[in-house]
Amino acid sequence: MTIAPTKLSDPTVRAFVTAINAGDRTAFFELLAPGATMSDDGSERDLADWVDREIFGPNGRIAVQTESNGGHGLVAEFTNETWGTMRTTWRFTVEGGRIRRFETGQA
Repeated sequence: MTIAPTKLSDPTVRAFVTAINAGDRTAFFELLAPGATMSDDGSERDLADWVDREIFGPNGRIAVQTESNGGHGLVAEFTNETWGTMRTTWRFTVEGGRIRRFETGQA
């Protein structure tokens, strides 16, 4: 069972998922705080490079299964044309309506 993006608790995380699923790179980057950082499977990554390689280049999509921590934690099926579908976790640090950091990895 998935949670529709419109039903996600945190408006910033909701917009993040919506931007990814719409393939809207501009809206995605507008959600990030200046100097935002991210990690994938515990390794720090260059955010812009990772996003283009894992999300926007290969048509990435997120189907949220559960949320926790006030909407700042997600478990989701992430699908892209490079890796197929995998169960992933996402954790967000949101400040002032913008994402300061997100961490993702296989669940």
